[in-house]
Amino acid sequence: MPKIIPVLMSGGAGTRLWPLSRKARPKQFHALGGDRTLIQQTALRVAGGMFGPPMVVCNVAHADLVREQLAAVGVNPKALILEPEGRNTGPAAAVAAAIAGQDDPDGLVLLLHADNLVADVAALHRAIEAGIPAAEAGSLVLFGITPTGPETGCGYIRAAEGEGPARKVAQFVEKPDLETAKAYVADPAYSWNAGMFLFRPRVFLAEVRRLSPELAAAADVAVDQAIREAWAVVLGPAFLRSPAVAIDTAVFELTEKAVVVQADIGWSDVGNYDALWAGAEKTGSNAFRGPVIAAATEGSLVISDGPTVVVSGIADVAVIVENGVVLVTRRDDPSAVRAAVEAIKAAGREDLL
Repeated sequence: MPKIIPVLMSGGAGTRLWPLSRKARPKQFHALGGDRTLIQQTALRVAGGMFGPPMVVCNVAHADLVREQLAAVGVNPKALILEPEGRNTGPAAAVAAAIAGQDDPDGLVLLLHADNLVADVAALHRAIEAGIPAAEAGSLVLFGITPTGPETGCGYIRAAEGEGPARKVAQFVEKPDLETAKAYVADPAYSWNAGMFLFRPRVFLAEVRRLSPELAAAADVAVDQAIREAWAVVLGPAFLRSPAVAIDTAVFELTEKAVVVQADIGWSDVGNYDALWAGAEKTGSNAFRGPVIAAATEGSLVISDGPTVVVSGIADVAVIVENGVVLVTRRDDPSAVRAAVEAIKAAGREDLL
């Protein structure tokens, strides 16, 4: 049986975790939730067994960083697909499917974000195995995460009534309000959309051409004009013609081929400092990394890449010291970090991002 080709999407700047995550070193290259970086953890959870060597889609500026970090954990990628500039997940998925499909258009591609955490890898593998028959039959498979609470920052998938592990997608819902999210958590038809997909390249690309022809055309030209090296596919300026659109809105929310497989895998996108604090090892109610001295401090996250941080008399605060920048903010208010990033832009200090 042919191996599944994992495709790790390693894009974005991760500004919700600024200054820990920056354009030069986004969050997937940091060790969050373990001793290994997020991209290392992602690659290792789909290594061996039913999986072939991974492909990685990343910015050309991160190529050496990807190679170094994967080599450090013994992962030799099938190829790096190098973007001149990030254009969201739609173009990344389209070019990856086109390149993977050149070897086997009827093989299976597993599309994953490189910056997520999965606590139960065995459960992930079981979910993938449950989705294989549907993908082989021509469906586009999403993996819906069993919600652990009324998260308002996640998109939701509602499965249609039916039997079996793979059920038709009835509806996508983007970031509901709290009361709506509570209702979704109580309804087993709903799951979180984690952006994990399984499909045959031929089937997926046919849907891209039908539903998003502009995206398909740009991807075709970008792949045709790419420079191919021993370990990399370097996408040229043609890639920038692609609309910057998410794979969900370009294809999955429009297609009738989408099915969802429930996956209770202990997933987190580590999308903000509250999530990072929640998943971290704690001393009391605090999570510290680096040289930290604390007194009368509760519910706080303190991370330092070198200087000693002394905190006293605070609660529910995030203090991040990274590469010469210090951020002090509410731990449980992601909007405060967004406001900080906007203030930096307004001050003309994009170099800090």
